[in-house]
Amino acid sequence: MQTSSDYVAQHKDRFLSELIELLKIPSISADSAFSQDVINTAEMVEKALKEAGCDSVEICETEGYPIVYGEKIINPDLPTVLVYGHYDVQPPDPLELWDSPPFEPIIKETEEHPEGAIFARGASDDKGQMYMHVKALEFMVNTDQLPCNVKFMIEGEEEVGSVNIATFVANNKEKLKNDVILISDTGMISKDYPSITTGLRGLSYVEVEVTGPNRDLHSGLYGGAVANPINILSKMIASLHDENNHITIPGFYDKVAELTPNERAEMAKAPFNLEAYQNALKIESVYGEKGYTTNERNSIRPTLDVNGIWGGYTGEGAKTVIPSKAYAKISMRLVPHQDWKEITELFTSHFENIAPKGVKVKVTPHHGGQGYVTPIDTIAYKAAAKAYETTFGKTPIPQRSGGSIPIVSLFEKELGSKTILMGFGLDSNAIHSPNEHFGLWFYYKGIETIPYFYKYFTEMSVK
Repeated sequence: MQTSSDYVAQHKDRFLSELIELLKIPSISADSAFSQDVINTAEMVEKALKEAGCDSVEICETEGYPIVYGEKIINPDLPTVLVYGHYDVQPPDPLELWDSPPFEPIIKETEEHPEGAIFARGASDDKGQMYMHVKALEFMVNTDQLPCNVKFMIEGEEEVGSVNIATFVANNKEKLKNDVILISDTGMISKDYPSITTGLRGLSYVEVEVTGPNRDLHSGLYGGAVANPINILSKMIASLHDENNHITIPGFYDKVAELTPNERAEMAKAPFNLEAYQNALKIESVYGEKGYTTNERNSIRPTLDVNGIWGGYTGEGAKTVIPSKAYAKISMRLVPHQDWKEITELFTSHFENIAPKGVKVKVTPHHGGQGYVTPIDTIAYKAAAKAYETTFGKTPIPQRSGGSIPIVSLFEKELGSKTILMGFGLDSNAIHSPNEHFGLWFYYKGIETIPYFYKYFTEMSVK
């Protein structure tokens, strides 16, 4: 019987060329100028699922971008795995910081990826990782090794908050019924230290607007006499952290669970080289909340970050104005038990209260989601761990992630299913940043590993 590694070796060139074609399409869900490209990508995913072996595939319309649904039911009495992924990507800006065009994929060898990595927007988040599941299905179908039922739900709005998937899930519970949800939209520690993500942070994303005078003013005639919205906004943002980088919003930490010393000690066992971390980012020192390590700050602690700030004149040369308005986009990464809607309300109230007289403040929530922790004593987790052991030769380390996949908690609430996060990316893959990439070794290893999850999950479930 052919193994997944043999099948990957036989078809790796085709697997790569297919991914390259998928990455060429700028499926940027945040920018309406690319709406047709997003639709075209959905159609390409539909075609790929059909060719991989799904018996039924459909493009399900929503009020936004469509969800591609596919399934292969071999026996209703067997377990069912629901694969979730997304085909939309982040905007590639700033374009000038890319070494190559973001939608013209190229393969380059790097020190971290001597076997080569594919550089393109969406390579790791999430087209490359989503496509691993499509090719894993192809292997299992073509070699008659699919041990259970499989369903796919691939959406096109993850990068803008999955705004329509809640309605789709609520209206299609029977269609989506499953025994476990499988997602590859996370990462692992390294090639030598495979890991399974067991926790995700929640998210609250807002935009703030500070308005001063009714028009831009001459900075000579009015400077010093009228509140400058950019100055005010900068001070307001600066006040959101104290001298220990602790967030100052009243009530913000009320529901934050503190890990026990034993739990923190277990986290510390994960390999981490602070010097290498700093060198990779070209920084002299790390920075964050006092009393916590770097790995704790970016996983088990909530954060508040400015993602963009603008106002006034930003063109070439000088223009001496006091702007009428200033803006910022702010994201808050939340830990389990923090409710994103409650945090958004706390932020809004606090930000409005700290605004001085002379300006008006408007807070616009964009999107958010709950955090999630998955247990490591379930059949699904044990099956995933055994799958990694089979292909990596090592037991994976359970690891919490600093990222967010807001729909994971929604899936458990609506479908009653636990999620297994089998990510094959690395933190250094520059997702959401210029020069995003995905190592070819990891792409192929994912296709090789995923079928073993199906095998072991079915064996452990059917006794």
